[in-house]
Amino acid sequence: MATVTFDNATRQYPGNPIPSVDKLNIEIADGEFLVLVGPSGCGKSTSLRMLAGLEEVNGGRILIGDRDVTNLSPKDRDVAMVFQNYALYPHMSVADNMGFALKIAGVDKAEIRKRVEEAAKILDLTQYLERKPKALSGGQRQRVAMGRAIVRSPQVFLMDEPLSNLDAKLRVQTRTQIASLQRRLGVTTVYVTHDQVEAMTMGDRVAVLKDGILQQCDTPRRMYDHPANVFVAGFIGSPAMNLVSAPVTDGGVDYGGHIVPVERSLIGDAGKEVTIGVRPEDLEPAEDGHGIAVTVDVVEELGADAYIYGTTKAHQVDAEGEEETAKPFIARVDGRRPPEKGQVIHLKPKQGHVHLFNSDSGLRIGD
Repeated sequence: MATVTFDNATRQYPGNPIPSVDKLNIEIADGEFLVLVGPSGCGKSTSLRMLAGLEEVNGGRILIGDRDVTNLSPKDRDVAMVFQNYALYPHMSVADNMGFALKIAGVDKAEIRKRVEEAAKILDLTQYLERKPKALSGGQRQRVAMGRAIVRSPQVFLMDEPLSNLDAKLRVQTRTQIASLQRRLGVTTVYVTHDQVEAMTMGDRVAVLKDGILQQCDTPRRMYDHPANVFVAGFIGSPAMNLVSAPVTDGGVDYGGHIVPVERSLIGDAGKEVTIGVRPEDLEPAEDGHGIAVTVDVVEELGADAYIYGTTKAHQVDAEGEEETAKPFIARVDGRRPPEKGQVIHLKPKQGHVHLFNSDSGLRIGD
């Protein structure tokens, strides 16, 4: 087991003027579960492949423990990778698939069998050891791929979207098993996903990337409560945070006709307009006419809770002055007494649950 360090690590493909990963700096602690998350093309899989030695590092360096592995071949890095498509040999049994890397490394047959059986016990695969991959379900195949990584006892586990081929129910079940297994083994793990729910539920820390640039690396709770910028605020959380550009007034910020009290000193030199964000669960009913007026378009009933998807009128400042535009709006309401479609309801942000961002830079205002 070991720490992992990305030190200004950069990957720029030939013919592409913009780096796919641009000066990535992350320090991953020994035994930590770090999740790299972001939209398609953000550089998360490239970052993982750089760590694995499958992609060239054009600038900076990568360390595993105190060892600089930037220019080492994959086999010399002491890492094990779990791929999205399982990458199992169809003609081999489960036991042979799990022990193949050890066989190539010249490990004794008895030792291979011992390690395979130990891993199979951990993953509940003992009864399937003599089967071929085609006789297994998708979830079982993924556990075999995990077993193949475990038997090698690597310093670092690398996982590239290992759950994306599974159905929704199995994905939830398997992500719990992976997180539990990682805690039990205590192996440093770097996990890539595009699913922010997966990232928030599995990681000790989450690193959000966009266009090859690290936006924020923090604990799931800290990232949810204190997003560093507008992109992280909109990306983390399901349903997404309501984000609106709103004019600054004497009493605070005008959010859909409702004045949200904000200290003037906090806004500082942010300008005539700031971006204000409120999560759907951080809204509460307001007296008619005194909150944000939301026209309900869709009601999504989930039992105890319900989500309303609607629109609100937002005041925006442009070069020609202030204008009013309709903006989408999401709120969580009481599932036992949800509003009707077409109804206009009034909501206000809960005290202390408003996020402010600079409209020009997108960076968070305040702590």
